[in-house]
Amino acid sequence: MVFRRRDRRPLWRVVYEFFWPRGGWGRAAQYVKHRVRRLPDTPEKIARGIWAGVFTTFCPLYGLHFLIAAAIAMIMRGNILASLMATFFGNPLTYVPIAYASLTTGHWLLGTRLDRSLLVGPSQETCGIGCQFNHAGGDLWHNFMAIFTDEKADWAGLSEFNAEVFYPYLVGGIIPGIIAATISYYLCVPLIRAYQNSRRKALRAKLSQLKNPADGE
Repeated sequence: MVFRRRDRRPLWRVVYEFFWPRGGWGRAAQYVKHRVRRLPDTPEKIARGIWAGVFTTFCPLYGLHFLIAAAIAMIMRGNILASLMATFFGNPLTYVPIAYASLTTGHWLLGTRLDRSLLVGPSQETCGIGCQFNHAGGDLWHNFMAIFTDEKADWAGLSEFNAEVFYPYLVGGIIPGIIAATISYYLCVPLIRAYQNSRRKALRAKLSQLKNPADGE
């Protein structure tokens, strides 16, 4: 009861703030950056966690990003909390370029052709990538319920989704994911180290001032 929100948000507000947080994604990014820099760990270990989180955003298993990032961070001996926060690299503002890079690379590696309409917003004629994932989820649910009802399972749509979207995305996300994650790693290590050194220096100065209050007069 103590930690419950006084103003209960309606469902539409929860969904809206997921896609557009209060203060915008810029403020949310600043908050994540601030929290990452204050993690009590070495710069290299925090950066390995960031590597795991950024790499995971190029994986099409959206509902499992936290688990995948944490698992990769554990294997790399990185900071798990940093990996979870770094998954915010994938957000409504970056999903389109991430999907484009992954699908383009995947179809190129597999020697297949990318349907450009997947990257266009849904309309009467086309179904975008988000629409494709929604349809795939609906088909999975239908086929699951068919086990308990008289409905007939149909895997044609899921087979097409796998060939056109999921498998190319899964394969193609590896290379751009590694590139983006590695760039993030080498950018973060010196920044985190500089911040930690600056913070230690400020704390030492504050402790020194507390021990010798006359020096601050």
